[in-house]
Amino acid sequence: MKRRTFIKGTLAAAATASIPIISIPASVRKALSAQGKIKFASTASVSGAFAENGKFGEMGSRLAVKTVGKVLGRDIDYITIDTEGNAGKAVRKVQEAINQDGVRFFCGGTLSSTGLAIGKEVASAGGVYITPVGADEVTGSECNKSTFRWSVPTYGAIEQTVRPLIGSFPNAKRWYTITPEYVFGEALLNNAKNVFKEKNIEHVGNSYHSLQEKEFSGYLTNAMAAKPDVLLLLNFGGQSSASIRQAVSFGMKNNMMILLAWSSGLEQFRSLGPDTLDGIYLGAQYWHEVDTPGNNALLELCRKEYDINPNYPIAADYTGARIIFDAITAAGSDDPAAVISKMEGYKYQGPTGEETVRAFDHQVIKDYYLLKGKPAKAMKDKDSFVDVVSSGKSFASQEESLCKMS
Repeated sequence: MKRRTFIKGTLAAAATASIPIISIPASVRKALSAQGKIKFASTASVSGAFAENGKFGEMGSRLAVKTVGKVLGRDIDYITIDTEGNAGKAVRKVQEAINQDGVRFFCGGTLSSTGLAIGKEVASAGGVYITPVGADEVTGSECNKSTFRWSVPTYGAIEQTVRPLIGSFPNAKRWYTITPEYVFGEALLNNAKNVFKEKNIEHVGNSYHSLQEKEFSGYLTNAMAAKPDVLLLLNFGGQSSASIRQAVSFGMKNNMMILLAWSSGLEQFRSLGPDTLDGIYLGAQYWHEVDTPGNNALLELCRKEYDINPNYPIAADYTGARIIFDAITAAGSDDPAAVISKMEGYKYQGPTGEETVRAFDHQVIKDYYLLKGKPAKAMKDKDSFVDVVSSGKSFASQEESLCKMS
């Protein structure tokens, strides 16, 4: 436990109050409303290879805007920036939003590569950006004053999936990994290797693949040849779904455990179905069946607006947008510096329970979940695909963090 800060989480609802309502005098509100609209942008991959995740993230941001209505008595000018899952295109579109439209508040990202690039661009303009992407660098070595992150980073995702699975199955000593070759995949792999070393796990092989890959049979054949006890999937979205489908078709569930470290949650589970998911372990940032005040409120809003249960991208971008709007209200201003000051240290009832925006690195401290797919006969409703095996909070301490914010 030397190199980590580990805080046990629970699924019980926290006892603190929900997000506070801040009163602003009518005279101040009238003066503020004369300043025009507050400009806010959702950055999401609503086209391209990761559009399935991006479109739900955008729905989350839009739900927050509609729920809040006005901030400081001013309308919210909401725009959607389609990053296309491409960091270069994302930067150009964010630059246009900043320089041509005067946007200073941003939410979203979908992929770590785009999130890191957007964060740097927003920081150079003195804006505010909150993202759900996973690479440790976001609140680590590449942290900056403008960027915040709602999702648990890759370090915590591995700590709350690989570590408890090893604890539950100590005889499963041989692990094989399949990894997307970009910053997110590398971060997951490096963190997994650290746990393997500590726990005397034999890492019997790894297969890298590109972000454009759609066929995984070759990688899975290599994995089967290594005869692992556990297949650890470190890819995301449609690529992880394709990997799981092909692994199941090869009968790999019969010969080894399969763990997807970072699932995209409910929508992914719907696309895979219970027969495929049965017995597979899955890491998740969010699960809609967790009983907390913040999650119950989000469930009601999402069902009313979209007639669906919320998934991870919806929950992530909804919460990120709400944090920004609450901070604007608390600051009584849309000056980014004042808003950042209110975001730092902010505690609130979020979808996973009580959540806190850590001041020194702008990381939200929240639970991460280890789930297990269950058979169709055990589902209590059409969306009850998994059981929660465990949950908890794992984050590097300030002393261990690579974030040195100026």
